[in-house]
Amino acid sequence: MISANKAHLRSWLEVPAGSDFPLQNLPFGMGHVPVCGLRALSRIGDQAINLAALAEWGYLKGTGIPGPDIFRQETLNPFISLGKPVWSKVRERLLEIFSEDNAELRDHSGARARCLVPVDVVTMAMPVQVGDYTDFYASIDHATNVGKMFRDPEHALLPNWKHLPVGYHGRSSSIVVSGAGIHRPNGQRKPPDEPLPVFGPSTLLDFELEVGFIVGRQTAMGETIPVNRAEQDIFGLVLFNDLSARDIQSWEYVPLGPFLAKNFGSVISPWVVTLEALQPFRVPGPRQDPPVLPYLRHEQPGNFDIRLEVYLQPEGSVPSRICSSNFRHMYWSMAQMLAHHTVNGCNMRVGDLLASGTISGPEPDSYGSMLELSWRGTRPLKLADGQERRFLEDMDQVIMKGYAEMDGLRIGFGECRTTLLPSKSWT
Repeated sequence: MISANKAHLRSWLEVPAGSDFPLQNLPFGMGHVPVCGLRALSRIGDQAINLAALAEWGYLKGTGIPGPDIFRQETLNPFISLGKPVWSKVRERLLEIFSEDNAELRDHSGARARCLVPVDVVTMAMPVQVGDYTDFYASIDHATNVGKMFRDPEHALLPNWKHLPVGYHGRSSSIVVSGAGIHRPNGQRKPPDEPLPVFGPSTLLDFELEVGFIVGRQTAMGETIPVNRAEQDIFGLVLFNDLSARDIQSWEYVPLGPFLAKNFGSVISPWVVTLEALQPFRVPGPRQDPPVLPYLRHEQPGNFDIRLEVYLQPEGSVPSRICSSNFRHMYWSMAQMLAHHTVNGCNMRVGDLLASGTISGPEPDSYGSMLELSWRGTRPLKLADGQERRFLEDMDQVIMKGYAEMDGLRIGFGECRTTLLPSKSWT
């Protein structure tokens, strides 16, 4: 068996310098391939791997897949449903086939031509069908910043925050894949100088830098997922932009939390990166004080050192990096989020998406939203072309990137990109 954690492994496929997708990554995604149609894919460098074609040629025998058709479905959900032993065997087999000293596909020109396709001719699609989506609020720096802005600077965190991963149930139908445009939402907002609310487009449109993870196992009602086995039920990770209308949110969120301010559009990156690929980057999270209840206690470090960046690109201009954060800052881990989500017996389904909430670090340039970066609009950001931003404007592009890097090994997610379109008429 080839270890996915060895930085020295190389592929016979070319991997450009600085690529997010070396042999050790092997993410999974869905894309429209010329002539073939929608297919499940993996990726090395700038080549997409057509998994259905690979199976047709017999290269995935012994992995546990029922046949090539599992990779001709509309999403990865049927493949994920086969279970972790199958995902892992498929990934291990890909590592073997594409290692530089393995000639079985490399020297078979006919099979190679069918199984490989340049990524620039593939149109990526939603990787999974998201049945349910839950958004957490798991970054202590973000929660502290918001508490300072809107509540008491001396008591920024609410009493429950350090005892449980706070979350809310979001809207899965409006999650779209990277590259899609999202219209500025309409809704009610309450200007501070007006006695009554007004209706119209949000004027305080924001992004939220998040990492999402895909649930890989269906559970029954009443079943719980223990924290120390929760990662076994995570298929992989994606970048996630949870767009937010701050003015609509501030008017509607009391007493029951976000609604129209959050459900109009969120954006997911197309490649799902597995936990196996990220194992070399496992790190301890912040010390949890006070100690958490037993059902949330880890036996191993539960955070990952993933560098995160956000770029803002006005229409017709150049991108400016406005945020540099890290997934390692999360106070609550993915395993704790999933364990808490199910501790009451809530059943999970394959493809469910759980997101971290805004990921902010301790420094001002690591804040994961415009709300924090501009400190509620009081500190406008200067962009590379001289423009300023307090919040997002129409036709701005938000580009999120994420990668883990150590000892010459870089495992990345590619991009999560969206364009903010003008609002539509509500009539």
